[in-house]
Amino acid sequence: MLEQMGGVSGLIYSGVPVVVFVIANALFGLMPGIWIAVGSAVAITVLRIVRKEPVQPAISGFLGVAIAAFIAYRTGEAKGFFLFGIWTSVVYFAVLMGSVLVRWPLAGVVWNALNGTGMDWRKDKPSLRGYDIATLALAAVFAARFVVQRWLYDEDYTGWLAFAKIAMGYPLWGLALLVVVWAVRRSDRRLKDVRSERERTDAEIEAELRAKYDRPAAG
Repeated sequence: MLEQMGGVSGLIYSGVPVVVFVIANALFGLMPGIWIAVGSAVAITVLRIVRKEPVQPAISGFLGVAIAAFIAYRTGEAKGFFLFGIWTSVVYFAVLMGSVLVRWPLAGVVWNALNGTGMDWRKDKPSLRGYDIATLALAAVFAARFVVQRWLYDEDYTGWLAFAKIAMGYPLWGLALLVVVWAVRRSDRRLKDVRSERERTDAEIEAELRAKYDRPAAG
């Protein structure tokens, strides 16, 4: 999971454009801050390509910075840089909560789809419940991000917005992923036991049939 997020370097890189934007905006103004933040995102992407590191996290990060910078430019306010992330949190929260309500928790759907393990987990109530909890943990992260960052936005605390974005980013996401890991391991153990029991039962039935019909005729 850490590799999917770009490794330890990816965690560091993700916060660089945000910090750069806040500092540059304070020193030079909004437009220089926007261009310097975008420039730092481009530099990070190029660096990862040169070092032959996974570029997908860097590209995603660059697109996020580009959109944030565009919104800041359109609003004419530094705090607009964080508006895209704030409302994205609402969308993710709604999708995650909706998946739980319809009994298709995304934590289970995504994990089992990526690993090609099928949908047996949905037939096992404890597994389904575990993935519900994991999905709710992820939803709680996005809810917390929205509530805190929206309040800071309304209060015009741009510096604290940057701090909250970083502090409530990968660190908080990592805590939620621990719950996902718990749900995955719990479900995998249960389904393995269920399959073993099913195979054992089938083997016992076959042994009984063999004993019954393969018995030598009497007399």
